[in-house]
Amino acid sequence: MPSRLAERLAQHTPGAHAKKTFFVNSGAEAVENAVKIARAHTGRRVVAALDHAFHGRTSLTMAMNHRVAPYGTSFGPFAPDVQRVPNSYPIRDGLTGAQAAARTIEYLEQRIGTADLAAIIAEPIQGEGGFVVPADGYPPALQEWATQNGVVFIADEIQAGLGRTGTWFASEFFNLVPDLVLTAKGIADGLPLAGITGRAEIMDSAHPGGLGGTFGGNPVSIAAAHAVLDLLETGAPFAQAARIERTLTDGLQSLAQKHVVIGYIRGYGAMIAFELLEPGTTIPLAGLASQIAAHAAKRGVLLLTAGSYGNVIRFLPSLAVTNEQIEVALEVIGEALAAYNVA
Repeated sequence: MPSRLAERLAQHTPGAHAKKTFFVNSGAEAVENAVKIARAHTGRRVVAALDHAFHGRTSLTMAMNHRVAPYGTSFGPFAPDVQRVPNSYPIRDGLTGAQAAARTIEYLEQRIGTADLAAIIAEPIQGEGGFVVPADGYPPALQEWATQNGVVFIADEIQAGLGRTGTWFASEFFNLVPDLVLTAKGIADGLPLAGITGRAEIMDSAHPGGLGGTFGGNPVSIAAAHAVLDLLETGAPFAQAARIERTLTDGLQSLAQKHVVIGYIRGYGAMIAFELLEPGTTIPLAGLASQIAAHAAKRGVLLLTAGSYGNVIRFLPSLAVTNEQIEVALEVIGEALAAYNVA
């Protein structure tokens, strides 16, 4: 039942406050409805998204993405009242979480202003942006500022949530308690379902009939989501994610000792990435990631490239992937680096 699933999401999302959930079909639809709810609650219009973010391919979410190409190319004009602000990207900015938060907050206050700001939306660990993990202290500092200024803080957990990082939600790594939490992707194991779970007083802000949809929360998807939560509640997927993290990071660190272009390994659980950099610098090594992926594809290994500079290889495997399969992928990556004469 949808009501029981809402109760379970309220139990497992961060925070002990009263919560409500609205079910829709996709991640982008969850983002759009979260923005509607935040605007209704605050009476304000502007939404702030972080640099290197990705939130979807609909009209509104295209405007929220960091990269225009390929997601927004030829599809404009884009929705107004969306502003992008600096994020925390430790390998690039060299800032502590407090310093990065101060920079973001200064931008919010000076370039946008609190009078018109309805919401800040953030992926606790950015997905398409290259699995960017913010410096410790950054997300809760933004949350604290948002609360003090009546701004709704939205955590886009569509990719990182529900076991992917070895916890229920990636927000937990940062002691972050968002006002609204967005779920999709793995919530129904591939069936169309997404949710907005948030503080009851915020969720109640939309007027009757303002939120809705023909197929949101359909019974088959709801049943699948209950099965997913049943499995997560055993704790087994979290253990699998931890195993994958150990195997991947150990293997990548070994590769990095041989190939100095592997400049930055990051992530949690089954959400791990490495960034390719000019040796001894933080300059993105453009083009090599796609070459590695092309080489791997010829060997039967499918890799995802990512990052705003196209220099990241990301691993987003099934939690059922074996250590042996991971070792094969790492071996193929090593072959690719050697084939392109990369030290």
